[in-house]
Amino acid sequence: MTENIEIRRASPVDAGMLTDLAYKTFWDAFAGHPKNAPDDLDAYMKKAFAPETIRAELEEENSVFLIAEIKGEPAGYAKLMIGSTEDGISAERPCELNRLYSHQKFLGRGVGAALMDECLRIARENACDVMWLGVWEYNPRGQGFYRKYGFREVGSHVFQLGSDPQTDILMQKNL
Repeated sequence: MTENIEIRRASPVDAGMLTDLAYKTFWDAFAGHPKNAPDDLDAYMKKAFAPETIRAELEEENSVFLIAEIKGEPAGYAKLMIGSTEDGISAERPCELNRLYSHQKFLGRGVGAALMDECLRIARENACDVMWLGVWEYNPRGQGFYRKYGFREVGSHVFQLGSDPQTDILMQKNL
């Protein structure tokens, strides 16, 4: 079921709402997985989704946050980093899809697709030639979603979750 999803760019006034949304969606996505120790998850989330961290990320020049809303309610968000790259990514003007999460309440309603479409539009608007991302090796749903959009595996990197060095699969899509 696809609903009327409004996508807008976040601004610093959205920091509190975005902090809550980021924390909730990450928790819902990963807290129940047996590979994630509660202490490691808690340590990562307290740092990554602290209000001051989100506020600072919103103010970064090459950072673009998008918020998806359904009937005025936050339904998901995405974060792009224009110009961000790392080893294994082949691009002249890369764009990293750093985060894309849908609120559990709105799963299956097209929020992820609407956010992805807007992320791709913004990347092209910024003359990016590649969009890339890291997706956890134990997240087959996420991997399938990205493959559906034409992303392909190009390597891996470490994602530090608290004291646990986890493996993310690097994927990229030519634009």
